[in-house]
Amino acid sequence: MFRSVRHMIYDLIEWRSQILSGTLPQDELKELKKKVTAKIDYGNRILDLDLVVRDEDGNILDPEQTSTISLFRAHEIASKQVEERLQEEKSQKQNLDINRQAKFAATPSFALFVNLKNVVCKIGEDAEVLMSLYDPLESKFISENYLVRWSSCGLPKDIDRLHNLRAVFTDLGSKDLKREKISFVCQIVRVGRMELRDNNTRKLTSGLRRPFGVAGNCV
Repeated sequence: MFRSVRHMIYDLIEWRSQILSGTLPQDELKELKKKVTAKIDYGNRILDLDLVVRDEDGNILDPEQTSTISLFRAHEIASKQVEERLQEEKSQKQNLDINRQAKFAATPSFALFVNLKNVVCKIGEDAEVLMSLYDPLESKFISENYLVRWSSCGLPKDIDRLHNLRAVFTDLGSKDLKREKISFVCQIVRVGRMELRDNNTRKLTSGLRRPFGVAGNCV
């Protein structure tokens, strides 16, 4: 609604400038004034404000000089015009949605862009962060893993990729879009000792991959 009202205000500002310029012929000026009043009445309607009753030239009717019956008939005409405009806007939106759906259906493949900002997880050792797409109903992954190696100090192992950890899951076809659910799954694998409490250097192991955590969210 904010965007719709903003666009209407921009239109009104532009039309007001044209009216104040004094360069329009009388017939164009009259049509532009009608256009302005129609836009104002439409904006009041979508904002649930009072409907202003006007005459044929767009001037506000004075209730002190206009009969009750004339006001009622003018109100009926104005309400009908605004409702017709609302139905027209609704029809245009439905047609736009239909065209968008048809465009998506005709598109052979889609992609999902992922930008990793940070890993907020206290691990204590180096880790591997694996991200992938998962179908919970079929209980299977539907994409390859995107792997990021994370150091124990809380930064990527490849420091050159800091703030540039991006991946694109490609080749998602119409079949994938029709899935009832698709989850974005993030797995964390700890790489290091068998036990974090293992301080005995004679038993110390290194480079072992141990599952540490997992999280997911629907996309």
